[in-house]
Formats: sequence, C-alpha cells, structure tokens
Amino acid sequence: MTIQDFKAFGLADTLLTALARLDITQPTPIQSQAIPAVLDGRDVLGIAQTGTGKTAAFSLPVIDALLNSGGRAAPKSARVLILTPTRELASQIADSVKSYTVGTKLTHTVVFGGVSIRPQITTLARGIDIVIATPGRLLDLINQRAVSLSSVRHVVLDEADRMLDMGFVRDVMKIVGYLPKERQSLLFSATMPKSIEDLAAKILTKPVRVEVTPEVVTVEKIAQSVYMVPQKAKKHWLIDHLAKPEYSKVVIFTRTKHGANRLSEDLAKAGIESLAIHGNKSQAARQKALASFHKGAVKVLVATDIVARGIHVDDISHVVNFELPEEPESYVHRIGRTARAGRSGIAVSLIDPSERSKLKTIERLTRQTFDIEKTDYVSTGDIEAADRQAPRGARPNRGGGRPSARKPGSGVQGQRRPGGNAGEGQAHAGKPDGQARGRRRRSGAGKPRFAAV
Repeated sequence: MTIQDFKAFGLADTLLTALARLDITQPTPIQSQAIPAVLDGRDVLGIAQTGTGKTAAFSLPVIDALLNSGGRAAPKSARVLILTPTRELASQIADSVKSYTVGTKLTHTVVFGGVSIRPQITTLARGIDIVIATPGRLLDLINQRAVSLSSVRHVVLDEADRMLDMGFVRDVMKIVGYLPKERQSLLFSATMPKSIEDLAAKILTKPVRVEVTPEVVTVEKIAQSVYMVPQKAKKHWLIDHLAKPEYSKVVIFTRTKHGANRLSEDLAKAGIESLAIHGNKSQAARQKALASFHKGAVKVLVATDIVARGIHVDDISHVVNFELPEEPESYVHRIGRTARAGRSGIAVSLIDPSERSKLKTIERLTRQTFDIEKTDYVSTGDIEAADRQAPRGARPNRGGGRPSARKPGSGVQGQRRPGGNAGEGQAHAGKPDGQARGRRRRSGAGKPRFAAV
C-alpha cells in the first residue's frame, strides 16, 4: 500500500514541519512500507537501492520515537546508532538528520576515520542522542572507552551489503556484541545475497521485510550505452568526449586507486581538470574534492567503488565506467550517481574485449541486454611511438581528418620527468633515448597499440 501523505503516519508535528520546509511531500515506496513498521517497534529488513529514500525511511520514525520518549543521552552514551560503510554516506545521513531535527533538542554527531579522534571523544563525552558512525572508528572509540553502546535503543545498519563487501563483517558483529539485547534493529541493503540473509538472521528478531524491487535493477531514467574500446585507447576516448559541452558534470569510475590517480593525471596533461577520490585520500581531501565537484569548480571526478554510494550530487550529467567493476551490483550503484532527484542521466561503459564476461554478469543482474557499439578506436600499430618521434606540434594526421591518439597539451610520452624517472613509454629509467627506443622495438615488435583513427 502506498501512502500519499506523511501526515498519515502520525509523525510528530516538528517532523512534519521539517518535511514541509524541505518540500518533501509524498513518501516514496520504501518509506510507505518501512515507516509504519518502525513506528510499531518492529525490526525491519529493507531492500532498496540508493536514491529511493532509505535515509528518511529509517531516520524519521526513529527520531519520532526519541521525541515521544523524552529524556536525553547520558554522558559517553548514545540512544540511536546508525552504522554506514563510508565517510561520505555517514556525512550525508548526518545532514539529513540535522534537517529533520531542526527545532528539537535532539543531538547528533558523525564519527569516522581519516580525521582527528580527539574532537569526537570530546563530543561523545557529553552524551549524544544519535550517533552516525563507520565501524572502524566506532570500535576505536569503544576501545578507548569514549562511548558506551549499552543505552542504544535503536540501531540501523545502512548499505549492509557494501559493509560486507568492504570486509566490515567482523567489526559489525563486534559492535553488535556491545549492544543491549532489548533494542530495535533495522537493516537496509541494496541487494540480498546469502551473506546478508545470514547477517540479518543474527541481528534482527522476527523482522518485517520491506522491498521495493525484487532485485537490484537500474534506474529507468538512465540512458545506458556500451562502447567497445581497447584498454589502451580508453583515455583517448575520454579526452575526445569530455571536450563536448553535453559532458557538463561527469563521474568516471575505475577499479583501483592507482588507476584513478593515473587517469586523473592523464586528463590533466590533456588540459582537462579533474580530481581523484578514493579510500587512500584523507577525509579532508575527499570532502574538498566533493565540494569542488558539487560547486562546479571541476567538472570531472575520478572515483573508485568505495565512494560509489557516497557521491550525491543532483546534476551529474554522465557516469562513465572506465573499467567495469568486479561485482555486478557495483555497476548499479555507480550509474545511480546520475538521474537523481527526478532528473534523467546518461551512463557510458567502455569495455575492452577482455571485459565481455563482466558485462554478461551485469546483464544477468539487471535483466537487460546491451548493444555493444563499435568505435573508431582500433589497433593501429605502434602509433604512439611514431608520435614521440615526430617534432612537437607536428604529429601526422591519420585517418582522413579523424582525431589523433593524443590531444594537444597531453605532453610528450617518453619525455623525462624531474628526478630522472622515465616517463610513460620509456623502457628503462636512466637509459639514453636511443637505447630505450631500440630495446622497445626489439621486445615489442608485432604487438599492436591502440588509438583513435
């Protein structure tokens, strides 16, 4: 049953006022199903992908319960615990809780790693009604006796499947061990593999199962396309297409942190300003990058899957899968960064022939078949080596006027970097150019290189 108005839930007037101020008028399907169950005090197992309104589905009824019960948290304690896998998601939930609790005396805080622990210890010492935390930092605070979970009455595990993917299952179970047995437990996940079912069985008691989709599916408003582009030509495809005005705000996903850094550097050499964001970046750097992207100071963000669910910017025009993810579910979360807040969006995947098997698993999960579009990015021999030997600014035009493999401003491959390190394309650092080129020709003879022709 779909409820058309938040008033029908019987939420506190302060919450209804906050929702009206935020211009949130009609509950989403997950909210219609979850909020009544949470208000009844039931444990809930919620299955819904990102962008469906899960945060309000658990935070509104929990805040309502705190308002009705009165009182406040004792020093070094919390009444509500919300666990999330990433710092970005924790911050997003904290922003939502802040907007919902305006005009109340309820307190909340967010704790995660990557920043100093001292301010968090100081804040928790006063006692906090709602604590939003990542597992690792919360355990650090528990071990330092900066917070006790013995007074928690409501616990929420958000993005539970992502927490398991990131290896947090042991930390989560340790945290659950510190919780009182008499509590309300809510678990939300975008997917429901057996590992999540097992976790839910350990944490939840006779839960109400609410589900807005039988399995993860892709958002209908996202136009999805797949292009066959050899791995070595993918950055050239990006350089060509990011110059187009319709690519106004773009998130590019890579599989590895090193790959994100390297791609961001390659784009910078081509005159395309971008920022990389991944787990090795400090929290301050990640927040700064997201803020710059949100404000439009940079139009390209290169990210890994660890932040796929932490990027919440309403006007992202394109999501580009530079490489397909290892887990097919991650594809859904990646492309869900666009087409938010009722908008449409575009998702593009660049696949090397070696990635066909990954595409098949994505097709099985999303229950759709992609037409693979061929491109002009094909094997052309050692075209980049020829470019390096040509005078700067005088690269030959290949393919009857089609764009060359590298854009102006991308630098000369093989040029020495400061400190004597060999640039990309040199065979060995410290070898004279003639020796490097000669060794390359001998060892790489007959091996194709890829570029646009």
